Amino acid sequence: MLPDADDLPELLLDLCVPHEDINELVGLRRTVTRDAEVLRLLEECVEELVEDMGGPDRPSRLTERLAEAAEATTALDASDPTPLGPYFAAYVFLAALPHTRAYHRARGIPAQITRRTLADFGRRMAVHRRRHGRGGVQSPRWLTLHFRGRLYQLGRLQFERAQLAEHTATTVAAAGLDAAAGAPCLNLHIPDFHGPLTPSACDRSLDLAREFFARHLPEEHHGTVLCHSWLLDPQLKRYLPADANVIRFQERFRVAHEDTEPADTEPVQYVFGDPDIPPRDLPRRTSVERAVGDHLRAGGHWYVGHGWFPLR
Repeated sequence: MLPDADDLPELLLDLCVPHEDINELVGLRRTVTRDAEVLRLLEECVEELVEDMGGPDRPSRLTERLAEAAEATTALDASDPTPLGPYFAAYVFLAALPHTRAYHRARGIPAQITRRTLADFGRRMAVHRRRHGRGGVQSPRWLTLHFRGRLYQLGRLQFERAQLAEHTATTVAAAGLDAAAGAPCLNLHIPDFHGPLTPSACDRSLDLAREFFARHLPEEHHGTVLCHSWLLDPQLKRYLPADANVIRFQERFRVAHEDTEPADTEPVQYVFGDPDIPPRDLPRRTSVERAVGDHLRAGGHWYVGHGWFPLR
């Protein structure tokens, strides 16, 4: 189920796993393979992950099972200076990798897109180490989208196969488009560690998405692109110039609906890497950092914006 020990380092490099995590993952592999109970937990989690590969997102206990397994395996081998628990989710994704690759091949998806999509595995490990100062996988629930064939990295942006919610379908239909609740759409995501969000990079990603989904998932007709992000909070226009990348990104979208509940930790998490940094300690090195921190220090709040546009 798990990759061979000799093959594992190169596989981890292909997945963009941080170098400081590679030796630990290779070394802990023997802890996984020699313990029957750990292998049972691993197999159960993999089965849960790959069931209905490529199918719609569904309720799952995988996140809870991963947390339970991590707790159960943390103190498995007291003689090992690196506990298995924080890395358990990584082995689940590594064991599921052949299933994901097989699904991509069956859909004719180029190996380069597969590699760049699954490189988010290493990105989530880098985020975990940046935030916690130790190895692990940040938000494993997020990676289930990649490993179940629901999300793809296409240039600068990521696109998740999704369905229109009823309130969004009503908004889209009111704009004159053919839309109904449950119709296929694409949720757009902006990964970290990938350079600036330039208009040209976004244009290229959208061109790639139009071609990719028409070619590899032709039975789904994705008429709209949605984004749910603090980057769509219109208050950013008070702090950033009109030609800023973030503002030009906002201008692509029509408002789907508005949130009334503050989400102050969202920009703090994504801009500074840790949602728990108090506003008084936030750096002011870039225009976006100054915007996020100054707004919070002045007593303001940030909100998740919800936008859409037609995928023509």
